[in-house]
Amino acid sequence: MLEKQLTGHRVDRSICAWFWEQVISQGDSFKVQCEQHPSRCHSILCSMEDNRPEKHTNNEVYVDLVEEMDAIINSDGALVKCEIHGEVQVNSHLSGLPDLTLSFANPSILNDVRFHPCVRFRPWESHQILSFVPPDGQFKLMSYRVKKLKSTPIYVKPQVTSDSGICRISVMVGIRNDPGKTIDSITVQFQLPPCVLSADLTSNHGAVNILANKTCSWSIGRIPKDKAPSMSGTLTLETGLERLRVFPTFQVGFKVMGVALSGLQIDKLDLKNLPNRPYKGFRALTRAGEFDVRS
Repeated sequence: MLEKQLTGHRVDRSICAWFWEQVISQGDSFKVQCEQHPSRCHSILCSMEDNRPEKHTNNEVYVDLVEEMDAIINSDGALVKCEIHGEVQVNSHLSGLPDLTLSFANPSILNDVRFHPCVRFRPWESHQILSFVPPDGQFKLMSYRVKKLKSTPIYVKPQVTSDSGICRISVMVGIRNDPGKTIDSITVQFQLPPCVLSADLTSNHGAVNILANKTCSWSIGRIPKDKAPSMSGTLTLETGLERLRVFPTFQVGFKVMGVALSGLQIDKLDLKNLPNRPYKGFRALTRAGEFDVRS
């Protein structure tokens, strides 16, 4: 209710991000002031600018693109779905009342965007630019989705056959689309079916473990240059069962530092109203989200 009142009075939320957060969090304790005439409400907010509590010896701001890739690959190896769910995370330690403008080189790829309350809506609607006064510390500036990606950074090729009470499994992993950065923390997991009595699985790289919840976990790490990691072995089925009725789905994990696999690129970050020149840092990270390979 309080948020609607402020918006209805056309109060620019970015006038004082700190004060806005106090209003939203404390609610009724600010209700009397916020229900006053719009001009009075605006003057109250403006009067808070000089009282912004954040003062930092080293002015610095960090902007991170953090993305998760969701993908479904069918039993024929075809890419059924691939999309990115991402966030723009900001860690701000800026004195005074800084005014920031963040622009992207290719904002047209973004879908389903959601913003932190400090973001001014009109610059985004008009020019797809993020204009805001940041709260102090770490916060999520924006979330987004990028749909219909054409490729994944790695491939996982499982082969599963079953007969005579034995299930034979072979899985190969390699780089499909090199992102230009190291692909790290690669894992492949699958749930052992309830009808499996025992598993004998080995790999030529990394470690294979059967966890207490009957999950097979293959930790690969990085893909070596001299060989493609592979895992193979057999599953022994319960007595009387000739073959596996439902083949497992493999869940893939990975991490790539230094690149946003959606293709989103930051163009520039402009800062105003600061006593001295701040430090600006940028990073990107993409990791696997719900990445499933069917066998």
